[in-house]
Amino acid sequence: MVSKQAQARHCFVCGVDNPTGLRMKFYDLEPGIVEATYTVEERFQGYPGVVHGGIIASMMDEVMGRVFMGGGATRFMVTAELKLRYRKPVPVGKPLILRGKAVTDNGRVGRAEGYISDENGDILVQGEIVVANIPAALQSIDSVSDTGWQVYPDEE
Repeated sequence: MVSKQAQARHCFVCGVDNPTGLRMKFYDLEPGIVEATYTVEERFQGYPGVVHGGIIASMMDEVMGRVFMGGGATRFMVTAELKLRYRKPVPVGKPLILRGKAVTDNGRVGRAEGYISDENGDILVQGEIVVANIPAALQSIDSVSDTGWQVYPDEE
């Protein structure tokens, strides 16, 4: 069953209150698989008509890292390693599908893979990530709740 993942208020990628961010929404398709559909605005382009590589890296980092947050878990992790292969230019103004899939997870460190495809299913970017749990001392209950971390309803 598809379920929406939580978002923060000010995160660049998912922040609901970040006027300069992407405001992406992510969904669990099944345990360990996360997907987002997104159309990148022109303001995030590098070359005309092409999404900036740093924006692509941010989106890939998020979709792959989120595979370990399924089922409503509040598990915050940081990126230890990010590897991307830019296969084709990623267009602005066109619907994109981003998908991340867990590969391994030992409870402290996880590895995932992912991709961005266009609406025809052509793979534009592939990636791999290694993420590690944020130390508990850095994620107190107060700091988690301060982020606004919750599932926000989709607009109609």
